[in-house]
Amino acid sequence: MHGLPSVLGESAMRRGTPCEVADSGRRMRADTPRASSTASSAESRGSAGRGRPRAALMWLAQIITGRATRPRPDYPRTVSVAFEGSASTRLGRFFGPAADEHPGLSGFSLLSHGREAFIVRLALADMAERSLDMQYYVWDGDTTGRIIVDHVIKAANRGVRVRLLVDDPFYKSSDSVKAALDAHPNVEICLFNPLTNRRWSALDFIVDFGRVNRRMHNKLMVADNAAAIVGGRNIGDIYYGVNTIANFRDLDVLAVGPVVRDLSGVFDRFWNSPSTVPIAAIVDRAHGAADLDAILIRLREEIAAADYPYPIDQDLDQLVAQGTELRDNLVWAQGRIIADDPQTVGRGKESDEVVAFIRGRVAELKEELLVESPYFVLPAMAQATVKALHERNVRVRVLTNSLASNDMLPAHSGYAKTRRRLLENGIELYELRPDTDAFRPGWSLRSRRSSAALHTKAMAFDRKAVFIGSFNLDPRSAVINTEAGLYIESPELAEKLTDYMATGVVPANSYRVLLDPNGAIVWETAKDGQTMRYRDEPETGFRRRLFADLLKLLPIDSQL
Repeated sequence: MHGLPSVLGESAMRRGTPCEVADSGRRMRADTPRASSTASSAESRGSAGRGRPRAALMWLAQIITGRATRPRPDYPRTVSVAFEGSASTRLGRFFGPAADEHPGLSGFSLLSHGREAFIVRLALADMAERSLDMQYYVWDGDTTGRIIVDHVIKAANRGVRVRLLVDDPFYKSSDSVKAALDAHPNVEICLFNPLTNRRWSALDFIVDFGRVNRRMHNKLMVADNAAAIVGGRNIGDIYYGVNTIANFRDLDVLAVGPVVRDLSGVFDRFWNSPSTVPIAAIVDRAHGAADLDAILIRLREEIAAADYPYPIDQDLDQLVAQGTELRDNLVWAQGRIIADDPQTVGRGKESDEVVAFIRGRVAELKEELLVESPYFVLPAMAQATVKALHERNVRVRVLTNSLASNDMLPAHSGYAKTRRRLLENGIELYELRPDTDAFRPGWSLRSRRSSAALHTKAMAFDRKAVFIGSFNLDPRSAVINTEAGLYIESPELAEKLTDYMATGVVPANSYRVLLDPNGAIVWETAKDGQTMRYRDEPETGFRRRLFADLLKLLPIDSQL
């Protein structure tokens, strides 16, 4: 990889599993590290008995790599919190009057198109006057990743305090880039739960699996403690419809009002967590102004050389011109952030606050649950819940990835093992088609032939409330990684989300998965006005199906 390979994270590896196999014509990056052990839940139980072997292995790792493997414990750490005076900022003044008209409520808007979601992020960075907090699992060093960094640095140049918190990437070549950006006097960059060995990270998965298996999957941006974006999108071309190979159907929420202060509180908890480490404590030398200048020159050269397909300045001007309309169309409702506790990672405990909330909310359902989740791996208890809901005449409809669209074969194999039982338990099941045309209007012209994959993480409860965030319906999101999302009680917003979800399950965009009269699984869809029926995973080759079947034999369900 040439030039500036990654600004804040690597794009070559997302889940870290040795089982990942992707077709050469459909290389899609994943969103969550998936490993092949159940060690995370056993870390605290077994730590006392393995202290000496672990210390010996860490000593051996130092000998092999020839360098210290842990962040410097003596590096000074400063606790910081969100900026309080949001009402005095440009964003606060813009949204404040509308918030005053809806006391106690927050304003929300769905961001369903990638181009819109990208430009709103740039606009928040450009409008910020006091603070900019960003928390992401993935930050690719591609075109959109570089452009957002450029706007963030320009905000810092205006005196905005910038705090960037990213989950530690699996490849470490970008450490020096992050450290150079961190040299800006108004920028702080930290890594969450970093791997200690920066040269041979695989050693950490051998000697310290229980800890490094725990990742921060949150996605959050807050400007001036006045406006925020929460949802499924990370930072990278594939999330904003400009990747030429594959692009995601994804969803974010723009939020203003009191809930933003709560979102900032969650960010502060992660930022000040013992699991968060400054990048300056990890790199082996101090970085200064010369390093920053060199990186920014490279950054802007590569942005200029890249062919971003949209006119950014024009898009920003248009967004500003339409700002009043956007504000007037906000849905005002009760909303709250549901987030896992970062302290659970350091303590070796399960991160289960989000899944506990969802379980409780599902238990209250009266009529309907609509779900979009890229990975859908339900344990036996959750499968029984589906059956109980069906017996209470509660409709459950789910859209997830097909084998053809899924970027993570182990996750699909775990889901495929449960598919028959879910259908027998009454679920309405749909799988996304990789060749769908429905979402391409939100993609750039050069991306129109790319494959589609699902990345939305959303639920609609009885068409009265919604949950949108980073949470996948699988064991990893349930108890291993940290997650966060917005729960919003609003029939109006639920209707908007329901309309969005309806586009995903029409026959031209998905496969309806059914049981035929003989009990065999079949996939139905429509092409050229004709109903098509498949008796095997559609649009997949023998090798992909074989490998997915082989993965079903591995005891990795708890890590999926």
